[in-house]
Amino acid sequence: MSKAQRKPGEVEANAPAVTQSSQSGIPELAPADAYRLQQRGAQLIDVRGPEQCQTGMARQALNIPRDHLASRLPDHITDTSRPILTICAQGKQSLLAVAELQVLGYRNVHSVTGGFTAWQAASLPVSYASDSVLSDSQQERYARHLSLPEVGPTGQRKLLDSKVLLVGAGGLGSPAALYLAAAGVGTLGIVDDDRVERSNLQRQVIHHEASTGSKKIASASHTIRQLNQATHVLSHDVRLTTDNADELIAGYDMVIDGSDNFATRYALNQACVAAGKPLVFAAVEAFQAQVAVFWPAYDHQSACYQCVFPQPGDGPSCVEAGVLGVVPGVAGILQATEALKLALQIGKPLVNRLLRIDTLTMRFTESRTMPDPDCKICARSAIKQQNM
Repeated sequence: MSKAQRKPGEVEANAPAVTQSSQSGIPELAPADAYRLQQRGAQLIDVRGPEQCQTGMARQALNIPRDHLASRLPDHITDTSRPILTICAQGKQSLLAVAELQVLGYRNVHSVTGGFTAWQAASLPVSYASDSVLSDSQQERYARHLSLPEVGPTGQRKLLDSKVLLVGAGGLGSPAALYLAAAGVGTLGIVDDDRVERSNLQRQVIHHEASTGSKKIASASHTIRQLNQATHVLSHDVRLTTDNADELIAGYDMVIDGSDNFATRYALNQACVAAGKPLVFAAVEAFQAQVAVFWPAYDHQSACYQCVFPQPGDGPSCVEAGVLGVVPGVAGILQATEALKLALQIGKPLVNRLLRIDTLTMRFTESRTMPDPDCKICARSAIKQQNM
């Protein structure tokens, strides 16, 4: 079986077989095999207490003490079939954690043999508490984040190390960029080849009167630097197309779609599916907006943009229909919220869910989206063909 044919969480045929604990019969994996599984999407959970984790953790592990698994894990993982790995100090507490997760209904859980001690001995990637140490100015700036248990110093460091690509510095991109920079996202790429027009200023709040006539990426970069000099802005003064989309998204963790045309959306979707990266989508018209996260690689049971919108719409453009200035602001802030959740690996992303907002009635409604098994972009046959 080729790498392209394996499902995330599936161990290669030549990998050592999953062993069973002689004491409990609970499935275990050697650290190297667990790391391989983690790289393909399995969630590694360190079930030790926070004080024990100060000595170091497996990189990208989520710390949920064993006593809090039942109450906190559903906030992070809702798909009970997603591969989960548990790790502790020596491998004993993680065995108990597996048993408890199985009772909770999680069906694909393994303990890491030998725990963190064996993980270190195998020279696998490790993060230390000192890695997330923040400077005095950072602690002051992000104090309200640091007060949140779901963020804290480790989470803030994740934000500082994160790389987000924003396609479009307009009505959606403006609020998204401002809040991502304010939150401490370390690298923010902006793709836009347009210039600021006076009619933009009613909703594109990253630009100013003095920006009229200038390049949007230059105007946006200037405003972001005024807000947070620590955010590194990468300007891409081009229009995203099928020819350059793969190159543009390379090096970023996720993509926010702030575009306003179907050609860009389809090109961006195709590139994100091929790269396995989440695409945070939004669209607005008049008094309404919709937001979603398209990420087929999340659990291989999720829709992409093409699944939900197989054909371009025939509705009026923003120029023709108009838009209340605050509506893209609402949608853009929701996009930023989803991006921060993804970077922090917390909560439940808007995967397979389309959120609709009607600002006239102030109603938020949600509909379930499903992957199209015949989708030419994300169906398994299509993905397999792309990787051949």
